[in-house]
Amino acid sequence: MTSNLQQAVIKQEFLVTAEVAPPKGGNPARMLEVAAKLKGRVHAVNITDGSRAVLRMSSVAASVILLQHDIEPVCQVACRDRNCIGLQADLMGAYGLGIRNILALTGDPIKAGDHKKSRAVFELESVRLLKLINKLNQGVDFNDKAMPDEALNLFPGAAVDPQLKSWSGLQKRFEKKLEAGAQFFQSQMITDFDKLDKFMSQIASIDKKPILAGIFLLKSAKNAQFINNYVPGVNIPDSTIQRLANAKKPLQEGMKIAAEQVKLAQTMCQGVHLMAVKREDLIPEILDLAEIKPIN
Repeated sequence: MTSNLQQAVIKQEFLVTAEVAPPKGGNPARMLEVAAKLKGRVHAVNITDGSRAVLRMSSVAASVILLQHDIEPVCQVACRDRNCIGLQADLMGAYGLGIRNILALTGDPIKAGDHKKSRAVFELESVRLLKLINKLNQGVDFNDKAMPDEALNLFPGAAVDPQLKSWSGLQKRFEKKLEAGAQFFQSQMITDFDKLDKFMSQIASIDKKPILAGIFLLKSAKNAQFINNYVPGVNIPDSTIQRLANAKKPLQEGMKIAAEQVKLAQTMCQGVHLMAVKREDLIPEILDLAEIKPIN
């Protein structure tokens, strides 16, 4: 079965995904409430896997809960917490439970999160995880042994950061992920659209795999300054921070900024990945401001 996201890629539609965190506990009510508001506005809801090394419900379990409510997930799978056996088991389980879209990630360092004494695994990283998914899709395991109970048919994606300082490093990493089987890319938060444009014309043009620009909802000048101080590789322009500081309603101004960025991304790449931490309910309004029509 082909996922809705994969079908949209084949049809070359402008892709829209949005990020939602699983619950920190056993009650998925809030996650479902937020995700339900995104239904019909995004091609898939991206479910994080221990983002920032903070404990939350399993991304596979949370993704299955969304599927049970007819909401298509992109299930993140990070290498930090599982060895090769665990990763393969979870990928097989995810497929058996109906998940098709996978975002292959290395994972944030343990020191960034809320369990600093835990031990990281990192037996694989994102490129090797993509290669592993490709093997499973061909019906063999990590050791090239045939799987007697059928191959998987997962649709793997990867992360990319067009704003990396090392241009050669960015190109090399992107090409490795392409070679490993990535079928779509979701970018980190974009603050420099000139760099995105350069990436699209000089690196991403070697292949037609869709790039989804990461668009982040800034809620205030303080929020923007915090991100600048604590999120590596992000540099929100002073002009944007000042615009938020001068606004009578900073949140509404942040929504306007996000909508403007969505429109800008439309001229450069094949989609957007929206991040609105704790205010995911505002994503439909941002899409309306950007004149992005509901998805049929």
